[in-house]
Amino acid sequence: MKAINPATGKLIHQYNQHTDEEVASIIQAVDQAFQPWRRSSFSTRRLLMQKAAQILRDRAEQYGRLITLEMGKVLAEGIAEVNKCVLVCDYYAENAEAHLADQEIPTEALNSFITFQPIGTVLAVMPWNFPFWQVFRFAAPTLMAGNTGILKHASNVPGCALAIEEVFRDAGFPPDTFRTLLIGGSRVADVIGNPAVKAVTLTGSTPAGREVAAAAGRAIKKTVLELGGSDPYVILEDADLPMAAASCAASRLLNSGQSCIAAKRFVVVKDVAEEFTRLLVEEMASRKMGDPLQDGIHMGPMARTDLRDELHQQVLDSIEAGAELVLGGVCPSGEGSYYPATVLKNVNSGMPAYDDEMFGPVASIITAKDEADAIRIANDTVFGLGAAVYTRDVARGQRIATEELQAGCCFVNDFVKSDPRLPFGGIKESGYGRELHALGIREFVNQKTVLVR
Repeated sequence: MKAINPATGKLIHQYNQHTDEEVASIIQAVDQAFQPWRRSSFSTRRLLMQKAAQILRDRAEQYGRLITLEMGKVLAEGIAEVNKCVLVCDYYAENAEAHLADQEIPTEALNSFITFQPIGTVLAVMPWNFPFWQVFRFAAPTLMAGNTGILKHASNVPGCALAIEEVFRDAGFPPDTFRTLLIGGSRVADVIGNPAVKAVTLTGSTPAGREVAAAAGRAIKKTVLELGGSDPYVILEDADLPMAAASCAASRLLNSGQSCIAAKRFVVVKDVAEEFTRLLVEEMASRKMGDPLQDGIHMGPMARTDLRDELHQQVLDSIEAGAELVLGGVCPSGEGSYYPATVLKNVNSGMPAYDDEMFGPVASIITAKDEADAIRIANDTVFGLGAAVYTRDVARGQRIATEELQAGCCFVNDFVKSDPRLPFGGIKESGYGRELHALGIREFVNQKTVLVR
């Protein structure tokens, strides 16, 4: 298992995968750690989670640099990602007990209530694009609920995977309450089939979600899936266009465009399409691409060369089908898996830039006749993770976000982002279930009914 710096293409470190015997031993150890951990008090869990948060604060630059080296995001974004993990640890340290408090249900019985009890070991299959945040938003609620956790991370970020295990170990969590498996994707189904694993959460592509859901379904185990997205951002004729363009460019280029909830399809009402396109191109062209460890850089390389080449082919296929290249679209020469900020206009159905997830710094501009047409186009996708609408009429925007846009997270005059205080997840082929908030911590507990006569 190799960690390769995508900025240089050079090997950082090579790790031995766990053998089948080691995998079985780790799973057994985590399973055995569950019983004492489930009986620990919330105050004990809270103190340990707060210690984990402090370790993340203290090591934010160290871990941020590790993120940058393994998957290429600029150092400032890597450090910010680690600090966001602090927030989710603190959030669940402070709120888990209230989120999982018994809920009384009035009936004719002496007492009746719902109690939320831990279920055991939860397997997390996690992606490389936010290698710390994606894991901690699973791990913090999982451990605070009294479950134990096993991480199967993306194969190109093994150093991050081991560092996360290190955080919980150094924070003083009991041995084996959280462990990392260094294995490839082809071995995940066997782990899911292990009787000690009680549930699975995956963040990743829709094809990966189908495989994990199928394996978990055969074993009758619950899953939460956060999958791909082709997020539409609706720009109405009364939008604050400079603000909208800046917000949309920031969303599209965060993490070099490698985010499930990044703005991807810009659905612009025709009256303002030309002006918005001009402003968006200016914003995206102003972002500097280069060595992610240097100051003043806005975009690093993509995480892997094969992913860069896939994205470029989607751009070429879209142009072949009639899209017009306005900015970028040329693979730079030299080392590293870099791809420039790219804008396509005249995008229509039948093109990859319209139909598929473009997992990189490519913006697709689609012109709509009016509000109704823009909503139709926005919803014309198999995905349903995030969506946004820009308008000066806040009531109008709220109505569209609430009643019209088909996605799990809909924002008005802002780009979609995750927050520990808000539920996060999608619909349609973007998955099911929710992370974060009270809904997230209740996904992997036994929501048990108790009645007493």
